[in-house]
Amino acid sequence: MNSAKPLRVIVAGLGNMGRGHALAYHANPGFEIAALVNRTEIALPEALQAYRRRLSFAEALREEKPDVASINTYSDSHADYAVAALEAGCHVFVEKPLATTVADARRVVAAAKANGRKLVIGYILRHHPSWIRLIEEARKLGGPYVFRMNLNQQSSGATWATHRQLMKTTSPIVDCGVHYLDVMCQITDGTPVEVRGMGVRLTDEIDDGMYNYGHLQVLFDDGSVGWYEAGWGPMMSETAFFVKDVISPRGCVSIVMEDGGKSDDIDMHTKTSVIRVHQAATGTDGRFAVPDRDLSMEGEPGHQDLCDREQAFLLKAIREDIDLSRHMDDAVRSLAVCLAADESVRSGRPIKL
Repeated sequence: MNSAKPLRVIVAGLGNMGRGHALAYHANPGFEIAALVNRTEIALPEALQAYRRRLSFAEALREEKPDVASINTYSDSHADYAVAALEAGCHVFVEKPLATTVADARRVVAAAKANGRKLVIGYILRHHPSWIRLIEEARKLGGPYVFRMNLNQQSSGATWATHRQLMKTTSPIVDCGVHYLDVMCQITDGTPVEVRGMGVRLTDEIDDGMYNYGHLQVLFDDGSVGWYEAGWGPMMSETAFFVKDVISPRGCVSIVMEDGGKSDDIDMHTKTSVIRVHQAATGTDGRFAVPDRDLSMEGEPGHQDLCDREQAFLLKAIREDIDLSRHMDDAVRSLAVCLAADESVRSGRPIKL
């Protein structure tokens, strides 16, 4: 393939993430948008309005013959769309979660390997310099670790409608939990061995059998433990909706949010503001020997900047033939933990991994 020639891409799914990725392709000279795919007509930013629109992913794949398929649809279509694109010879970017079952996730990875195509999963925090720094600082402390993480969203209007649609197939602790399980696994060298989950259905606006509040606890073989909490809906509290703490015997690393943040602000889902590093060591007087360090993350990228970085990574992986085996395996592992937590919610039993 001529490295100077832009890669033709079709973008499927034009919600918040799909629009962000489409704008990233629009701005990156390494890509050329062949078509935007959405099952219904949807308002788009001015920069995207001139591109061809299609209602069918299969039709776009067949007729456009793209180099890349970007899949940002609801989770239950991810695996089938990704496999179809890979078998058609496309490289694939797919939003998280990779699939709704571990078997389907492995099927996608197998298709990428069998067809010699690149598969990048939308783990946006892996491209965020502040989260990279958080992981580095936490690893310096050494384990075992305690991970305390949540992302609750008080949603209404169109956002609540999107959440209700997502919950037709995917619970909150799976949809967003894969990000934070991935962060935990990057910090500890331990392997997840058991997960426990609990969930509550707090609204009649979702199907019986689904829950809009969930909490998981994961145990690692190095003694580390972690919890992740996620709730969606108009009833959710704005108090302590964003907690990100990593604790070890030597201290802790925490994200300190600025006052006034709102859980429905998509930039708040990745923003760190300040990373606080606390050392547990004390002097002969019993007082802390080292003052806390506040690492300012001023100037950190916003949501669109992160979408731009993700797609730049995809382009680099294709152009430079980067080995993505670990990237794909990590995506399957974090999904497996979250799906096991979902199983635990439904069965009332802890799940061995």
